[in-house]
Amino acid sequence: MGHTPFGYRIENGKAVIDEEAAEQIKTLFQSYLSGDSLATAAKKAGIKGFHSGIGRILRNKRYLGDEFYPAIIDKDTFNTAEAERIMRAERLGRTKKSKQVKEVVYPTTFRMKEGTEELDDPFGQAEYAYSLIEMEVNKNDSK
Repeated sequence: MGHTPFGYRIENGKAVIDEEAAEQIKTLFQSYLSGDSLATAAKKAGIKGFHSGIGRILRNKRYLGDEFYPAIIDKDTFNTAEAERIMRAERLGRTKKSKQVKEVVYPTTFRMKEGTEELDDPFGQAEYAYSLIEMEVNKNDSK
């Protein structure tokens, strides 16, 4: 088992609720839902942490309870806080939007036209030679 979430402690191999920290978690959720920012809600709850860490606390589903951790937050409060977090992120433009993936079509056939120029400059000759290459793209992969 990894890191024990804030609000719990391990006793005799089982997770138990740390009552003082659990109250801080409940206060954090209530303050956030009342409109406070993450930093202000954490300050009111007495939790020291950075913005990202406080955000992770609000998203941690272990507070709902599972086979190892007892519940600290009810499902309605958790879901309301998650909906509020998403709404605030969208309003501030902080959501990741999936980009439309453009289909890349690679050339499948190359031809070279007959070259007629002879240049003294080797780089110029190379540029001229590359300019003679013609490409064809077979979109349906047939040959």
